[in-house]
Amino acid sequence: MTRKKTISVQAGSVCIGGDAPIVVQAMTNTDTSDIKATAAQCISLAEAGAEMVRVTVNTPRAASAVPEIKLRLRDAGISAPLIGDFHYNGHKLLRDNPQCAQALDKYRINPGNVGKGTERDTHFAEICAIARDLDKAVRIGVNAGSLDAELLERMLGENTTRETPDSPASVMNRCMVQSALQATEQALALGMREDRIVLSCKSSLPKDLIAVYRDLAEKTRQPLHLGLTEAGLGMKGIIWSAAAMGVLLEEGIGDTIRVSLTPAPGGSRCDEVYAARQLLQALSLRCFAPSVTACPGCGRTASDDFQWLAAETERYVQSRLPEWRRTRPGIETLAIAVMGCIVNGPGESKAADIGISLPGNNENPLCPVFLDGEKAATLRGTRESIARDFLELLERYVERRFGPESEMGAK
Repeated sequence: MTRKKTISVQAGSVCIGGDAPIVVQAMTNTDTSDIKATAAQCISLAEAGAEMVRVTVNTPRAASAVPEIKLRLRDAGISAPLIGDFHYNGHKLLRDNPQCAQALDKYRINPGNVGKGTERDTHFAEICAIARDLDKAVRIGVNAGSLDAELLERMLGENTTRETPDSPASVMNRCMVQSALQATEQALALGMREDRIVLSCKSSLPKDLIAVYRDLAEKTRQPLHLGLTEAGLGMKGIIWSAAAMGVLLEEGIGDTIRVSLTPAPGGSRCDEVYAARQLLQALSLRCFAPSVTACPGCGRTASDDFQWLAAETERYVQSRLPEWRRTRPGIETLAIAVMGCIVNGPGESKAADIGISLPGNNENPLCPVFLDGEKAATLRGTRESIARDFLELLERYVERRFGPESEMGAK
C-alpha cells in the first residue's frame, strides 16, 4: 500500500501530510471556559497518545480561556498542537480575542457554518485573513449534517433535471467535496498558503465516507483528515470507524485521523485515542506499543488460564511500557502471543517474537515457550507460577533484544 502523495502542512510542532506519519487526533468534551477541566483532559489525551488536541471555541469566555489552557499544557511538558474548533462566530471570536488566535496552532473552519449569503464570504475571509497573518494552519472541515444549504439546494435542483438523477445521498456526497474545494480556492485567493490548509469531508455512514474521500483524494493534494462525524457508542463506534477508515487508509488515503467515539457515562475520553492507535497499528501503518495476540478460545481449551495469562501479560506490558519506551528503543514492534491449545498455539507462538502455548483439553499439561521461532523453555505448574516464569522470560527477552547492548538498542 502506497500513501497518496499530499503536500506537507505544519501545525505547531506536528507535520501533517507529505512523508510524515499519519497523525492521531482527539477532541475534548469539557466546557472550554473551565480551564482546569479542559487543560486536564487535554493533558490526559496527549499522554494517552493524541498528537493533536482540539477544543471547542464557541463563546467569548471559551476564547479567553485558550491562552491559559495552552500555557498549562506547555508547563506540563505537552507539545501537542492545540486546535480551536469554530462554528458560526469564529470570525468574531478570533478578531476580538487576539491572544486566543495567537495561542492556537490550528483553526478548524466549517464552511457550512460561517454565515449565509454575502455574510458567509465576509466571515470566511476574516478567519482566513487572521490565519494568514499569524501563519496558522487551518482545517476546512465539511460535515454532511451542516452543509452549505444554498449549495446543496442548487445541486439537488440540478440533479432533478438530469435524464438519470443520482440518489440524494450521492448528490450530498458530491456537494461535500465541492464545498471543500471551493472553500480551498477562496482561502488561497485570500492569500493563505497552500501548505497551511488541511481538508475533511465527514459523514456518519462508512460507505458515504469511503465514497467521499475517494473522490476528494482524486481532486486535491491537500492533506486529508479522516473520521466519521459521529461514530457512536463502544463497539459499534469502533467497528464503524475501522470499517470506514480501514478501507481508506489501506488505499493510501488519509494523513490524520480521529475516532469520534461517544463515551459511556463516566467513561474515558482517551478511548478514542487508543482506538485510533490500534487501527493504525493493525494496518502496520504505525507502531505504538507491543501487541499481545491471544486465541479466542473454543471447545478444545481446557480452562480460562490462557485468557487470564493474556490479561496478565497485557497488564504487565502496559505497566512496563513507560520505562521501556525511555530505555528500550524499538519496543513498540514487539509481538507477543498467548495461545490456548495445540491447534494454532505452537504456530502462532513461533510466528511471534515471544509466545507461549497453553494446553487444551486432553493435552499434555506443559507450556512450550518460543523465542524468535525457536523453542526456548517448557513451563509447568499453577497458572500463577507459569505467569511469573513467562513474564520473567519476557523481561529477559526485552533486555536482550532491545537493551543498550543489543543491535537495536545501540542504534
